[in-house]
Amino acid sequence: MAEDNPELQEKLKQLDSELADGDITEKGYQKRRTLILSQFLAPTHLEQAQRGLRVHSPDDTLHPANDGSRSASFAALTARSNSALGEAHDDRTSKTAHEQHPSQVGRFQERQLGVRNPSLDDGPFDHSRPGSSNGDSSRHGISTSASDYAFNPANEGAFADGYGNDYDAVAGDQTRQSTMLDSQQQYFSDFAGQQHEVQRNSYGGGANRYSTTDAFSPSANVAPPMLKSGDLPSPGAVNHLMPLEPRDVPFAVYDPHNGNIPMSKFDNIATVLRHRARTNAKQPAYWVLDQKAKETASITWEKLASRAEKVAQVIREKSNLYRGDRVALIYRDTEIIEFAVALMGCFIAGVVAVPINNLEDYARLNVVLTNTQAHLALTTDANLKNFQRIITTSKLNWPRGVEWWKTNEFGSYHPKKKDEVPPLAVPDLAYIEFSTAPTGDLRGVVLSHRTIMHQMACLSAIIATVPTNGNDTFHSALRDKQGRLVAGHGAGEILLSYLDPRQGVGMILGVLLTVYGGHTTVWMEARAVETPGLYANTITKYKATLMAADYPGLKRTAYNYQTDPMATRNFKKNFEPNFASVKLCLIDTLTVDSEFHDLLADRWLRPLRNPRARELVAPMLCLPEHGGMVISIRDWLGGEERMGCPLTAETHEILEEKKDDKASFPGSAYGSLIGGGTAQPKDQQGRTELSEVLLDKESLKTNEVVVVAMGDEVKKRAGNEPNTVRVGAFGYPIPDATVAVVDPETSLLCTPYVIGEIWVDSPSLSGGFWALPKHTETIFHARPYRFQQGNPTPMAIEPEFLRTGLLGCIIEGKIFVLGLYEDRLRQKVEWVEHGMEVAEYRYFFVQHLIVSIMKNVPKIFDCSAFDVFINDEHLPVVLLESNAASTAPTTSGGPPRQLDTALLDSLSERCMEVLYQEHHVRVYCVMITAPDTLRRVVKNGRREIGNMLCRRDFDTGSLPCVHVKFGVERAVLNLPVGVDPVGGIWSQVSTSARQDILQMQEKQYSGVDYREVVIDDRTSTPLNNFTSIVDLLQWRVARQAEELSYCTIDGRGREGKGVTWKKFDTRVAAVAHYLQNKAQVRPGDHLILMYTHSEEFVYAVHACFCLGAIAIPMAPLDQNRLNEDAPALLHMISDFHVKAILVNADVDHLMKQKLVAQHIKQSAQVLKVSMPSIFNTAKPPKQSSGCRDLGFTMKPAWVQPNYPVLIWTYWTPDQRRIAVQLGHGTIMGTCKVQKETCQMTSSRPVLGCVRSTMGLGFVHTCLMGVFVGAPTYLVSPVDFASSPQSLFVTLSRYKIKDTYATGQMLDHAMGSMPGKGFALHELKNMMISTEGRPRADLFQKVRLHFAATGLDRTAINTIYSHVLNPMVASRSYMCIEPIELWLDTRALRRGLVYPVDPDSDPSALLIQDSGMVPVSTQIAIVNPETNRLCHIGEYGEIWVQSEACVHSFYGSKDAFDAERFSGRTVDGDPNVSYVRTGDLGFLHNVVRPIGPGGQQVEMQVLFVLGGIGETFEVNGLSHFPVDIELSIEKCHRNIVPGGCAVFQAGGLVVILVEVGRKAYLASIVPVIVNAVLNEHQLIVDIVAFVSRGDFPRSRLGEKQRGKILASWVTRKMRTVAQFGIRDADGADSQITEVAEPRSRVGSVMGVGSSLKNVETITTPQTHPGHDYMSGPPGVTEMAAPYESSIVESPPLPLPKDDDLDNTPTGGPQNTYPHASSEGRYRSSSSNAPQAITTDYFPPQPSQEPDPYSASVYSPQDGYNPGNKYNDNSNSGYKSSTVGEPDPGPRFDFNHSSAPAPSRFDPKPTAKAYGNVGNPHDERRNDLYDLPSRTRQPPSQSRNVSGNSNRSGGGGLRVANAANGDSDAGHDDWPQEALMHMNLARGESKSARYDGSGYGNAM
Repeated sequence: MAEDNPELQEKLKQLDSELADGDITEKGYQKRRTLILSQFLAPTHLEQAQRGLRVHSPDDTLHPANDGSRSASFAALTARSNSALGEAHDDRTSKTAHEQHPSQVGRFQERQLGVRNPSLDDGPFDHSRPGSSNGDSSRHGISTSASDYAFNPANEGAFADGYGNDYDAVAGDQTRQSTMLDSQQQYFSDFAGQQHEVQRNSYGGGANRYSTTDAFSPSANVAPPMLKSGDLPSPGAVNHLMPLEPRDVPFAVYDPHNGNIPMSKFDNIATVLRHRARTNAKQPAYWVLDQKAKETASITWEKLASRAEKVAQVIREKSNLYRGDRVALIYRDTEIIEFAVALMGCFIAGVVAVPINNLEDYARLNVVLTNTQAHLALTTDANLKNFQRIITTSKLNWPRGVEWWKTNEFGSYHPKKKDEVPPLAVPDLAYIEFSTAPTGDLRGVVLSHRTIMHQMACLSAIIATVPTNGNDTFHSALRDKQGRLVAGHGAGEILLSYLDPRQGVGMILGVLLTVYGGHTTVWMEARAVETPGLYANTITKYKATLMAADYPGLKRTAYNYQTDPMATRNFKKNFEPNFASVKLCLIDTLTVDSEFHDLLADRWLRPLRNPRARELVAPMLCLPEHGGMVISIRDWLGGEERMGCPLTAETHEILEEKKDDKASFPGSAYGSLIGGGTAQPKDQQGRTELSEVLLDKESLKTNEVVVVAMGDEVKKRAGNEPNTVRVGAFGYPIPDATVAVVDPETSLLCTPYVIGEIWVDSPSLSGGFWALPKHTETIFHARPYRFQQGNPTPMAIEPEFLRTGLLGCIIEGKIFVLGLYEDRLRQKVEWVEHGMEVAEYRYFFVQHLIVSIMKNVPKIFDCSAFDVFINDEHLPVVLLESNAASTAPTTSGGPPRQLDTALLDSLSERCMEVLYQEHHVRVYCVMITAPDTLRRVVKNGRREIGNMLCRRDFDTGSLPCVHVKFGVERAVLNLPVGVDPVGGIWSQVSTSARQDILQMQEKQYSGVDYREVVIDDRTSTPLNNFTSIVDLLQWRVARQAEELSYCTIDGRGREGKGVTWKKFDTRVAAVAHYLQNKAQVRPGDHLILMYTHSEEFVYAVHACFCLGAIAIPMAPLDQNRLNEDAPALLHMISDFHVKAILVNADVDHLMKQKLVAQHIKQSAQVLKVSMPSIFNTAKPPKQSSGCRDLGFTMKPAWVQPNYPVLIWTYWTPDQRRIAVQLGHGTIMGTCKVQKETCQMTSSRPVLGCVRSTMGLGFVHTCLMGVFVGAPTYLVSPVDFASSPQSLFVTLSRYKIKDTYATGQMLDHAMGSMPGKGFALHELKNMMISTEGRPRADLFQKVRLHFAATGLDRTAINTIYSHVLNPMVASRSYMCIEPIELWLDTRALRRGLVYPVDPDSDPSALLIQDSGMVPVSTQIAIVNPETNRLCHIGEYGEIWVQSEACVHSFYGSKDAFDAERFSGRTVDGDPNVSYVRTGDLGFLHNVVRPIGPGGQQVEMQVLFVLGGIGETFEVNGLSHFPVDIELSIEKCHRNIVPGGCAVFQAGGLVVILVEVGRKAYLASIVPVIVNAVLNEHQLIVDIVAFVSRGDFPRSRLGEKQRGKILASWVTRKMRTVAQFGIRDADGADSQITEVAEPRSRVGSVMGVGSSLKNVETITTPQTHPGHDYMSGPPGVTEMAAPYESSIVESPPLPLPKDDDLDNTPTGGPQNTYPHASSEGRYRSSSSNAPQAITTDYFPPQPSQEPDPYSASVYSPQDGYNPGNKYNDNSNSGYKSSTVGEPDPGPRFDFNHSSAPAPSRFDPKPTAKAYGNVGNPHDERRNDLYDLPSRTRQPPSQSRNVSGNSNRSGGGGLRVANAANGDSDAGHDDWPQEALMHMNLARGESKSARYDGSGYGNAM
């Protein structure tokens, strides 16, 4: 099409000429060309012209070239695109601009090396212009090729439709196939990939390797904080070990095959390959052997180069890729030849190779392809077929936009003319190697060609100088003045390797070094070393000169030889192994195993005829996370004198002897415990040996290096001195490498002989991570700091370093590595020295702990450890794998094996003791799993437990753990303690301490706005003249008879027939007349009003008022919860002597249903309650006269203050009743406060909807319309539940100004309807009732959901409602949004209110205000103990004085109750009587610009914190359970929302958690404990789990705290599992985690072991005769402590059914602790045996009662102002049937625990802790033969279940405190009911109780 358009051709030619003249850049050319084509071509043709994989111009980026530095790859990462500079800049301009600002690394390397090469010329593969016809025709996508080697899933029918959305491109909607430049530029800035600032979840991970808990984070790359003058280090202390100076290679590196060819003439490895093809054409490059050492493939250099050229040619001509584009290499390790061909082909073609070595890991493969934007993948036919099979079977999608080529089908390259090869144009980057960090994050490391060449030159120089014992006496290393070997040129090496050739050092040696030196690589499968003798014979057969190996393979071979030497020697007839040819045995490792080196050299290499056995062994310190580059290896290069460090060291003993000599140290200050003066340097032979030292183990705990022995002494003394560690050295750093030892936490240079992190800088290292700029900057370009004398600010030093993550030290210039940063634990220790507390950190290496555990704890398969940072403290966690934790069947197809819980607990205990005795590690937590269940990583060829991966699983609660044991008494040191740990925050001591802090602050009490006169807005009549609502109603009837009074709205929003005031009066009169005549109702009679929300209910209420009867509104019975509602009804009938029940037609129909009627009848018979008559008032006889006409007028006695008119009954979530009485004065006062506060007038209607039987719901439904003379609209709650929109449509239609709502109804509305379709701009005050602390999220949810309706944000107002006053505080008409405060939780626990900034304190508590005081109301914040006003800055009890307050609980004779209503402050007005709410809160002043003209107005608002009765105290600090529960519910995904309850029972803090899954509950326990400890500084005692659905909730979904507590105390909680965290006796005894007993086997009582925290395995079964599930025992005593043996459970006895009562409790084993009225506990007799633990001491007379002894405070249940609220002794739970307590023994749970271990340890360095086990165990330092390292059959599937089967309910037990008589069969029901609230006095029996209807007994 383009050829047919002359205008298009002309524009394209013009564009080409501009490009040729250099007027525009290549990128600008591509953009212009795309624009021109889009103007002239149709979209289809444009797509054809632009398709392919050409994603950007090769000339985008220019990189500064620093020859011989690792800045090359870093420059490639950080170079900026020319597009950022604008298209007007040409290449020369941007090149010059960039070179003027080289990187810091570049400046340093230039200064050091003095060399700077210009960048290589960038250019496309084909040298024709992309705009020409040739260029266009050759760039039609890869899919146009008809060759068989190409496979494109997009063109295959079977896969064309299989694409999902998982693999779309990162940038916008573009895919990887897109070639539109404009869309791709946002992803690419250069061929190294754009450095995204936004991290993707699947790649890179967080920078969480290093601790960021200290003041200075090493990842911040800023100086540490400035020190104060007093903190400045002394001049002698500023003794940093400066970075070692780099060594030089003292000669040029020449071609091993030709001593006249210097290797410096080659710029990259591709040119070296071409050289090899010319000079070593027929020499073998590779031999590939299988696991039997049979040759499977081989190739010569000529063939290798020819095939690589062919791959490069195909990529250049067929791929449309540009120089620097990424190409994936996907090969198996056995395909080393194919891999080398593909890798060299990529180098020749100028593309960046991305080796991918795990084809089975599809997720990882796709992440790599996506993040490198690799469009082309090179592989083999076999791999492709296998991958296709995986894709099909796993139902996965092919990675999008990737073309797959089979390089094994490419063939060889045959140039037309001799020596005609394409010129090389390679980019800076050579390849990207992806590796997994210890944290599990996948990261790609970029390697440049110059980096490779420099590393190869260093390795070649090291290998060339290895001394050999040849026949010639002439020294082989001597060279002439030109640098050539005098003894003649050598031949290439024979490298024998079984390391993975696709990554790390295996690739460096097996591919790169092989090509560089022209060596021959013999590669064999790793499994070949397992055959005894095979490896040795392979070495002999190929005359290997270099061995590339790792410890696992060498140990297997060497141990096989020790076991049977003749198997090696006679492996092949007439062929004896001979290692004489071997020059070096290169071992890939991070830590040196010196003991094994002895065995390897002396008992394998030397017997097999290598005279240089000791010189052979050469461990290589490689960096597998950073490209596998070698940074240290033994060498014979020399030059160590120039490193700037002492090359001799003296042992600790020598220094001790020299102390008397007062030897002075040199000014360089390298002296320390082991460093001396400038001793005479050792000879060269000594320096090249593998050094090893014996270090003092105790000193390592403080990061100090104390050398006990060196050299030959090490081997002699290692076995005799148990408190030492044998550490081997790698050697000096490689040439040109700079090494520093740095504190990883502060980035300060360490002082000499201190353990720190090894930082290294070398031209042989990578420049950074791929597409992770932040990680690159913090890891690859870290800056160390040092102090200079007199300067408090640490100064950064040059150059930038790579952080290796290795911890070690430098001794005599050699690198000693002790382990990875991740493999070191830290723990704070404290002790007292000279009367002062001293705190320091101690450090422990995981490897040392593992050795101790494996030696001393039996039955351990493998183990690991890590520390977690919780509550500002590092706490060690140990993971054990044991067969004892496996549930795999013992026989195939058999039942799951039962866990031996006592054995697991003994193993945990033993582990803790071993680590404490040997290392003084105070273990926080031990978790046990089955073998091979923890996540593994490969370390030096060995699969080991990845402790960082396990820590991540530990934090998320996803470890497959079946047992957990805590040691919190020892491990946790920093638990806060209150001022008065015994008395709590309300004691005199604590109060005085707060008063001292706040003595200058004002007292907390509000102002009061008295409204003596309330005026009717229509008639200006004072409404306060009316004494009752009845008189006011008659006045309304007389004044506005024909106006609308009531109207019902149905679910569809339709109006019912309206009722005028006159008609309303006649209806009320009719009902009153009917009740007077038919029901014989007289003044003072009690009537229950059970109506649906309707007008009949309002008539009945006012009829009761007219008759002088006492109305008791009650919601209709719920037939789904009759077990709660029926007892509640019967108790009210009995307690209040109800004469009749008034109903309407709906309720009458409900009561006559068979199910309901029979249930009530049977219950009434049990309770001996006679049911009163039921009267239906729906259709009374019609009346035409009003109330006054019929004589229904108010008597003066009825309006007296103490005459009850109305009884409101509140029901707690636990179905406990609270009844308050209201007289006419209180009713009128409530209406007055409501009208004046909400500014209600007769012009706006009133709405009644929910909760119309009490509180504001009743006031708005029955009273406010009458009081203000406005019509009232009724919306049924049933209609609202089915159609929430009906309520809001009513609000909108009738322009209602003030309405009442609850949080539950708003949640329901927002969850089931959209917030649109109606207008709420007329709604000015939506009062959302809260009975405690307001929900912080509700306001925003409501505001956002109803934003479209015009609802003003200031109309959403919370009000503080209370049982004793329906509106204590209100936000109505404050005209501001909720006021938010963030409080310091630590201060809050001490009774203080301290607002903080949430950004600075992440643990701050968010609370919202509850509003200001209403009209005629005053609030005071009072100390509940002293009755004094609290100061500003502390919180106290909320006292309220208001006309709307009720005056008494109905029917209560309790003095406590009376005192609730006569609270008087000691330091306030003695004439003011307050009502005590029992809630905690504080007043706070705020200023807001809401006055006229934006003037600032000060307001005093109330903040409610929660009920006193719900709080509990630990260590003198007060905790709010709701805050702890919120922390727990959000800490793990398996915890059901709202499914957590925290309470204190028997002095123990218990957490009950509802979970969705029951598997591995033990792994959730640490998450819960950590969350509570971290956020609340509290250690819980017991964590118990219940299944989903078993968590007690009310009908509104509220937590039934009382029922939870009662069922726990009475041991009827249906728990799935329980875990003890902290022992009552301080001896780490635990709670059992078992379900109900299997078969007839119960838990063991009285045997030598206790069942401990283990997952349940069997399905629990119920037992006849029990209506609740028997569960685990309570706080059991620890079995007798074992010495050195591990106890196992004996056979379990078969108990009787009567002995199966093993449900948990918070008290002693099998004891029911019940609180008396004094709050103390005594033991009650039961069927279970008494097993009182001896650590519960009887209380002293002067001791206080037990705080919060297993109960919940309820406002109506009595009140004792002299005692603490959270002590149930003052709660006033009274019962007329309960006798005096018997004088039995009492146990005080305040002092239930023995003293915890001292938090002060002896100074760790003061003594050495001996081994617990056998010190001569031969596995002392060799972990190779751990059970996990050997090949074992995989463990079977783990079957962990904890099903909880409910038994049938049956029977009804209710309490009736008013009835003293009961039949003989059920005489124990009052006791059982009381026992549920932990209040029983006397004997508890086995009667059953379902937790409903506590009646007046409560």
